[in-house]
Amino acid sequence: METSELKIGDSQIIKINTIERYTQLLGCPPANHPLIAICRLEDVIDYTPIGKPVQLNLYSIVMKDGTNCTSTYGWRDYDFTKGAINFFAPGQIHSWDVKAENSGRWGWMLTFHPDFIRKYPLGAKIGKLKFFSYETNEALHISDSERSMLEGIMQNIESEDKRSIDEHSQDIIVSQLDVLLNYAERFYTRQFRTRNSVESDILTRFQSILHNHFEDNKDKLITANDIASQLAMSTHYLSDLLRNITGMNTQQHIHVFLIERAKSLLLTTSLSINEIAFSLGFEYPHYFSRLFKSKTGQTPMEFRSMN
Repeated sequence: METSELKIGDSQIIKINTIERYTQLLGCPPANHPLIAICRLEDVIDYTPIGKPVQLNLYSIVMKDGTNCTSTYGWRDYDFTKGAINFFAPGQIHSWDVKAENSGRWGWMLTFHPDFIRKYPLGAKIGKLKFFSYETNEALHISDSERSMLEGIMQNIESEDKRSIDEHSQDIIVSQLDVLLNYAERFYTRQFRTRNSVESDILTRFQSILHNHFEDNKDKLITANDIASQLAMSTHYLSDLLRNITGMNTQQHIHVFLIERAKSLLLTTSLSINEIAFSLGFEYPHYFSRLFKSKTGQTPMEFRSMN
């Protein structure tokens, strides 16, 4: 089998651009369609490029049992162990340190080329689904009923994939994909909302990181990436989680914190507007003034004068 390899430093990245190459490299049964492949984990031969990074330039959805799953939610175990699903977008890097044992294991692997959905509304929608950018430790963990529901959709796709290709095949499979991703959005929202104690801890730690940053790093503006990294989460996952808890994403929380701190400095110190901007980490004071006015309706100087 041919693979294209790209040298980056001392490492080699194996690039997978086609369904055929994907099925060969990962030991899946041959695909029935050039742009999509679906198989059960028990049919995967366990052949993977152990120890080498792989860039998969395809969409991939992997659903498996969660009994042996070691994924964590930031720093805690998930509640559900009946199943876990990961969603991967084109361009992400994968690697395997050990050989997976799939014999007799429940699960599904669904992979499709971006061209398969490009002409459909799903082609535009899928780029907005943030869970394709979550880390692997932020998998969607599902209950018994959710697992049965999603497996039913996988079975529908598998059944249609095994039929002879006709003018309706692609439409039907894409419609099933759309349903699958709609349920994934619903279940991720459920996952955020059913872990109240963990969410409370995350919000507390999030706020603590903000406060500590401005005590220790007054010359650097904190970003959503900075906070997500300290919480061991992807930026998108943290934003979605905070939005479900508070109605605001990470960037909005940072803005609220900055504005409240700026108000305090404007009213309790004699620092100039520029000095306040620099103390909050803004490299250019006019960016600070623009943000302040957009959030309060007043410039910093107007706010200071009126109060």
